[in-house]
Amino acid sequence: MDYLWKKPDGTYTAAPSTSPEHGPIDQGATFVHAVIREILLNAIDASKVLGVDKKERKQWEEVLAKLVPYQVGRYGQLMEWSKDIDDPKDEHRHVNQLFGLHPGHTVSPVTTPELAEASKVVLNHRGDGATGWSMGWKLNQWARLHDGNRAYKLYGNLLKNGTLDNLWDTHPPFQIDGNFGGTAGVTEMLMQSHMGFIHLLPALPDAWKDGEVKGLCAKGNFEVNITWKDGELTQVDILSKNGGTCEVRYKDAVVKLPTSKGKTYQLDYENGKLR
Repeated sequence: MDYLWKKPDGTYTAAPSTSPEHGPIDQGATFVHAVIREILLNAIDASKVLGVDKKERKQWEEVLAKLVPYQVGRYGQLMEWSKDIDDPKDEHRHVNQLFGLHPGHTVSPVTTPELAEASKVVLNHRGDGATGWSMGWKLNQWARLHDGNRAYKLYGNLLKNGTLDNLWDTHPPFQIDGNFGGTAGVTEMLMQSHMGFIHLLPALPDAWKDGEVKGLCAKGNFEVNITWKDGELTQVDILSKNGGTCEVRYKDAVVKLPTSKGKTYQLDYENGKLR
C-alpha cells in the first residue's frame, strides 16, 4: 500500500514503476499492479482464515477495488504500461505484463476470457523463441491459456533450443529456472489448481494421446493420479491429505466432493459427466 499513489480520480497506481529489463519508467506498469493484486488478495485471504487484521483487511479491500485495472490496447494486447505504446514487432524475452496469468491467478480463460485473449496476442507478438528460462515462462503461460499444442511447441523449443547436452538450461552459463519452468509447465498442462479447483488435463496436446501421471500435488493438499486415452480423461484418483471440499473440473463437467483426511476418491468421465 505504501508503494501506491492515489490519483485525483480516486484510483491507485504504482508510480514510479517499471516492467523489469524492458521499457520506460511508468506511472503504472502492468507487472507491478499484477504483483500488488496477488499480495493484497493473499493478505486478505490469510486475514480471513486466521481471523486477524480486520481493520487492515478493510483497507486492503478498498485499495484492491480501486487499483487501476488491466487494459487492452489498440492491437488487442494486454497492455504492458499505462499508455498504449506496445510494439507488436517487439520480441523481448520478458513477458512481464502476463504475471497475472502466470504465476498469478487474476487472469484466466475461466474468469477473465477477454483478458486471456489479450494475453494470447502478447505471446504471439513476442514469439516462441528467446532464452531457455523465457521459453519456460511462455510454456507455462500457454498452458494457463489452455492451449496444449502451443504449450507442447514451447516445450519442444525449450528442450531443443534452450537445453544443453547435460540437460542444463542454457542462459550462459546456466539458469535453473529454465529447468524448473519446463517441469512446472508439463505439470500445468496436465493439472492446474491455482483457481481454487482441480482442473484436469486443461492443456493436453494432441501428441500426448494416451497416458497417465501419478503423484501430482494440488492446492488443498490433494494428491492426484490421472489416466487418459484417445485424448479423453478415463480415470482420476484423488488422495485427500487434509480433508475438506474438493472441487474437480474436466471440460464442462464439475463435481464437488466432501472428503475425509487420508481417503482416496476415484472419478471417471462418461457421457460428459464426472462420477
